[in-house]
Amino acid sequence: MTDTEKVRHDAVLTFPFATHILTPSCFKKNIGKKEINYHSYNELAYLIDKYFRPDPGIYNMLKINTNERYMIVRYVSHSAVHDIGVKGMSIETKIKAVQEFSKYVKVFVSSETELPDALKPYRIPIPPERMHHALFYAELLYGESATMSSECAVLGTPAVSIDDVGRGYTDEQEKKYGLVFNFSTSRAEQEKSIHKSIELLKRSDLKTESKCKRETMLAEKIDLTSFLVWFVENYPESVKTMKDTPDYQQRFK
Repeated sequence: MTDTEKVRHDAVLTFPFATHILTPSCFKKNIGKKEINYHSYNELAYLIDKYFRPDPGIYNMLKINTNERYMIVRYVSHSAVHDIGVKGMSIETKIKAVQEFSKYVKVFVSSETELPDALKPYRIPIPPERMHHALFYAELLYGESATMSSECAVLGTPAVSIDDVGRGYTDEQEKKYGLVFNFSTSRAEQEKSIHKSIELLKRSDLKTESKCKRETMLAEKIDLTSFLVWFVENYPESVKTMKDTPDYQQRFK
């Protein structure tokens, strides 16, 4: 399975030895005869209501009231294979973004690298395994992680994503569902990303509208986990089924 188009080593190290390759239908590359598309996102394998129950106890862990609006800012290390050559946001912009957002909501920062002194007071005080609960109740996500942006989208939380690599799934989540807003790391785009985030934070109906968009998205996507269980348990007959009647996967709603 793959959902990241830029991972070049896949074409050399894994694709030649794979019998079949599963990709989301929004995948922007054509892998060839081995490819089988599924109408879903990888994040839907674990974040739909069937598998995930948001815990409001996260407010206690964040040490805020349940009626307090907050957002999460996510900065990454760019050490992944698909991030080779990507520099990410400047330290100055990272600090500026948090300071600007703090004028509107409580801000928590999650970072793969050491935070500069100016941002240490904003460090999110939760263990990593509680992050999805924090994302669910957050007003907005801002940052450099495409995966977390997609996780927010499927949870009904809008995300502003800053990334030069790009993903088919975040592009679709922006163009088709309006749940992700994509920007590059150029100086001008970084500034635009901050302005867009502030524009969103000023909206009192942001979460309500995002939850409605999520329902539209979920109605069009399948339960990826159920589909994969079927696909593996019925392999290789499942391959023929998917090749002959791709819409068979609609049974896994």
